[in-house]
Amino acid sequence: MQHLLSKISIHVNESVHLKNPESSDLGKKILRGSIELIDEMGFESFTFRKLAKAIGSTEASVYRYFESKHKLLLYLTSWYWGWMEYRLAFGLANVESPEEKLLRALDLLTESATATDCFPHIDESKLHRIVVAESAKAYLTKAVDHENSEGAFAGYKSFVSRVSDIVLEINVGYKYPHMLVSTVIEGAHHQRYFMEHLPRLTDMVEGEDSVRMFYRKMVFSAIRKEEK
Repeated sequence: MQHLLSKISIHVNESVHLKNPESSDLGKKILRGSIELIDEMGFESFTFRKLAKAIGSTEASVYRYFESKHKLLLYLTSWYWGWMEYRLAFGLANVESPEEKLLRALDLLTESATATDCFPHIDESKLHRIVVAESAKAYLTKAVDHENSEGAFAGYKSFVSRVSDIVLEINVGYKYPHMLVSTVIEGAHHQRYFMEHLPRLTDMVEGEDSVRMFYRKMVFSAIRKEEK
């Protein structure tokens, strides 16, 4: 499966970049370097000047690909959701049971950081940490409606819709599938962050992945109660 996934090209909406960073070695260095730096210092402290210095290039070169660090964050989060949707599609191949599909989807939604060798210029474990800690900053802005109209969040919405469809396979009458799925995603991100930084805001149960188990139980309970 890893070999197959490594052949995939992740599509990101063109509105978030000036030049596709996947199209050149410099663009890929920009992606790799930005992931390294944002993971290390946080989005607020990250600048294109620091990025250019880290990758041995110039600020002007970075600006040829992204008009701002906000657009770069939009690119990274969009890439992440496109990658997650591909992983979901492969993970559900040949699975017939809707319940098993949902379990696998929930495991993917609530997972800890993982890394593969599929993309040499993308460290998925570091990108996952960025999404957990920083992705809300991509849409909690005054420009969100305009950026949404341009398709900047299409990847995230597509991923949520795909998982929502699985919820409806189990209970076609469930009224809140998108709300349920987006709540799981954002909530799981918060809980992972709390576990690392604010542990008194969450619950860590020895011998289990508490985040995964909590959301498994919450989701299936919500769907089954609605059936009644």
